[in-house]
Amino acid sequence: MRVDRLAALADEIVDHRFRGLPPDASGQRVGALASAGRDLYAGGFTTPVLALSREHLDHNLRQLENFTSRHGLSFAPHGKTCMAPQLFARQLAHGAWGITVAVPHQARVCREFGVQRIFLANELVDAAALRWLSGELDADPDFQFVCYVDSPAGVTLMDRALRDAGGTRPVDVVVELAAGDEARTGARDEATCAAVAEAVAAADTLRLVGVAGYEGEVPRADSERVAAWLRRLTALATDFDAAGRFGPDVEEIVLSAGGSAWFDTVAEVFEQLPELSRPVRKLLRSGAYVSHDEGHYEELTPFNRVPEEGELRSACTLWAQVVSRPTPRQAFLNAGKRDAAHDLHLPRARTVRPADGGAERPAEGITVTKLSDQHAWLETTEDAELAVGDWVGLGMSHPCTIFDKWQLIPLVEPDGTVSDLIRTFF
Repeated sequence: MRVDRLAALADEIVDHRFRGLPPDASGQRVGALASAGRDLYAGGFTTPVLALSREHLDHNLRQLENFTSRHGLSFAPHGKTCMAPQLFARQLAHGAWGITVAVPHQARVCREFGVQRIFLANELVDAAALRWLSGELDADPDFQFVCYVDSPAGVTLMDRALRDAGGTRPVDVVVELAAGDEARTGARDEATCAAVAEAVAAADTLRLVGVAGYEGEVPRADSERVAAWLRRLTALATDFDAAGRFGPDVEEIVLSAGGSAWFDTVAEVFEQLPELSRPVRKLLRSGAYVSHDEGHYEELTPFNRVPEEGELRSACTLWAQVVSRPTPRQAFLNAGKRDAAHDLHLPRARTVRPADGGAERPAEGITVTKLSDQHAWLETTEDAELAVGDWVGLGMSHPCTIFDKWQLIPLVEPDGTVSDLIRTFF
């Protein structure tokens, strides 16, 4: 990655754009605030504020690095989860092959910060984006880019735009196999996959390098159904190879799948792939692992099925303050839909830091029941300890809708010291 671009993030000015940061730091550079070693709870940070645990982040990075290494997988974590180049750099330092993205904007952010390998897990048919991509490929011979194709019509649009762009390097593509008739994108059957591959072969602006898909879309997913679909995917790669669909200039075949719910099954089925005519890059694309959560992926993580492989830890905490305690069974926080992930589950009250300086304690008897735009509704037992001014730490579900609400996120040490500030680009 481009160290200069990452370092330049420290030169950004702290001001009103960034929620939760200390008002008395306004006008300072981000790097100065990060190096000041302020305490999140007593150093002037205002609520609501999202905090990212450095300890848990590093733990999660090691977990997937170790898992993929043990199972012979390459890793391109999905960048849409955090859209934070500083975290991309950490993922790459922990052995990631590249970064996965979903849309052109995300690819542009990656390139701005020097990511050299990008997997776009989507079909790219936007002519303006393809012109940009063609220019990037021509300008940097070491830049590797792969994206989906799932229809002859999409191939035609890509070919037309790339011809108009006049680039010299073909775009590498993988045929996407849908996870079922009720699933999201992708060619619905193997015959259509073959037709897409033939369309690619007829377009010299594209080069077929493999097959891919997303097992998270398997209808009524369980281990058996997911494994069955993954065997279809590996069989497709085998059949394409036997049919000579990968050209002589393709040095390795790309076989890719893997969200954050079934990567154990992906590893198991990919290990069974027979030897092909050339090396195979078995590429996992899990993204939510970087921060994990308390809800959706807490329930779905494969480490629940294979605890001997490790565990992930929730790294995000939204700190909000009690601003009203109208009855013994009700309280309100100053954080709501604008601040907290809520698309899959409501936040969970996890811990309380008393306004009087007392010791932090579990949030016993405190439940989030509803979110307004700027308030969290709390229901409390009559004996719950909670007072106006207390800080409440909330755990949240679904990392992809946690990060996108915050542009600058304090990275916090176990003792509460803010050691860095993580910039996001949504």
